[in-house]
Amino acid sequence: MKKIKLILSALLIMFCVNISADASTIGYADFQKVLSEYTFARNAYKDIDNKFTELQQYAIDKDKQYKAIESPIQKKTFEDQIQKEFQAKEERLYNLRNQKEQVIKDNILAACKSVAATKKLDVILDFGVVYAGGVDVTNDIIQYLNAPKK
Repeated sequence: MKKIKLILSALLIMFCVNISADASTIGYADFQKVLSEYTFARNAYKDIDNKFTELQQYAIDKDKQYKAIESPIQKKTFEDQIQKEFQAKEERLYNLRNQKEQVIKDNILAACKSVAATKKLDVILDFGVVYAGGVDVTNDIIQYLNAPKK
């Protein structure tokens, strides 16, 4: 989540290159709200959480099996095997999370560009950096993201 915030902030800074003095060409959005109401993002994070829970359960199950082994040699062999399996599962989870976060980031960027073009905005900033003026496009971005794709 922190990674996405950082990425979104960086994207917003990139949009700041062509800021004009006319406040009507500045849009702002609550990207926390966008993430919480973006159906794909919610489902992606739910999927990642489920995979993480499965990984935790795997570790608990293997710990029970380990405790049932009596031979020190068998324990060492079992431990080495499980460590490799756990690392592989952990790596797949890490890659899945990165992949989904990249898709989410790309989709939000595309939504921002589309909304900015539609509303004739030069820039869309995070609402936290806009104290006055501008146009709130949070709901427009959410609507774009959740609209069925053709």
